[in-house]
Amino acid sequence: MGLGKGSLSPSEHSTFRDRATGALLHQMTAHPSINHATYFLQSSFLPDSSGLIFVSYRTGRAQLYEIAPFPKGEIRQLTGSEAIHPFSPAIHPGGDRIFFVRGGAVSVLDRRSLAERIIVEFADAQLGEISPDVTGEWLTAAAKIGGASGLVVGRADGSGWRFIAFPRTVIHPQFHPLEPEWIEFAADPAPRMHRVRRDGTGLECLYHHDNDEFVVHETFLGRTGDIVYTVWPRALWRLDWQTRERTLIAEFNAWHITPNRAGTTVLCDTNHPDEGLFLVDVASGARRRICLSESSNQGSQWKRSRYALPEDFAAARSATAGALSWMEVAIDTVYGPQWTHPHPSFSPDERQVVFTSDRTGHPQVYVVELG
Repeated sequence: MGLGKGSLSPSEHSTFRDRATGALLHQMTAHPSINHATYFLQSSFLPDSSGLIFVSYRTGRAQLYEIAPFPKGEIRQLTGSEAIHPFSPAIHPGGDRIFFVRGGAVSVLDRRSLAERIIVEFADAQLGEISPDVTGEWLTAAAKIGGASGLVVGRADGSGWRFIAFPRTVIHPQFHPLEPEWIEFAADPAPRMHRVRRDGTGLECLYHHDNDEFVVHETFLGRTGDIVYTVWPRALWRLDWQTRERTLIAEFNAWHITPNRAGTTVLCDTNHPDEGLFLVDVASGARRRICLSESSNQGSQWKRSRYALPEDFAAARSATAGALSWMEVAIDTVYGPQWTHPHPSFSPDERQVVFTSDRTGHPQVYVVELG
């Protein structure tokens, strides 16, 4: 097997039937290393569903790979050199480019030529996952710059970039699908959900709650413009973008959530207990299991119903002999490792779901067919 940017490897594809639902599953990777799909807020599939991207540590560092055509195509390594942020990749709506983070830089990769270009770079910065708007013209990412928290936003051509400071850690900024001048983002700890215009004005909290209401994994409910979120581990809720009215969708332990484009169905995984991946009807709250995840779903905080406090991070740091930074403790012990979580997302045609599972002992990428 060749290694390095542009190298091709044989397909690792196999299929089996889910033991609970009988659904057809494709195991897309099989290398004895960490392999995972993109973060649940971004689809791993190319826009035309012809292939998918994933992240693997098979070279020893997090790099980006592509499988095309789906499902039995060869595996092509897209990035090399220094590691990328493993949950940062986002595919441009046109499918020809992929945005990702490496260190304090936002970069873009041409899928065909594999040429890379730094769009913008911030000194003394840590950036989170990239989120494009519906056109791919604007990008945003959570950021810590020189010890200050906030988010960065700017155009994909490198112009107009700014840092919008916020007094607490920022997570998962996303553009509104219908009003792209607005960005919704999460803060840690509570209250969680906020919004700000991409020019830095209009900052406000969308829902006031305390640390014991464990709001997580908020995202836009398709093209309805409303927000759907989880109060872990109790319920799935909808928040009206205009009125702030909250509506209960279903009471169960929905975890990571991804709506369909119409906003009529929410895909989710579950934990404590892990009963598998589900499709939830927004109107009725009825749910249908599509398959088991059989992932280890690690992270000490998911056994609780509140956000992590300083003592939780201190305990985790002590358990690792003080070897980890605050961010590494959060990712690797308190809330993760993230690659042990399924993070399901739809294919563009919404006929398949891609997710990650370490059921074999190593995280691998899976796709389940929706009947």
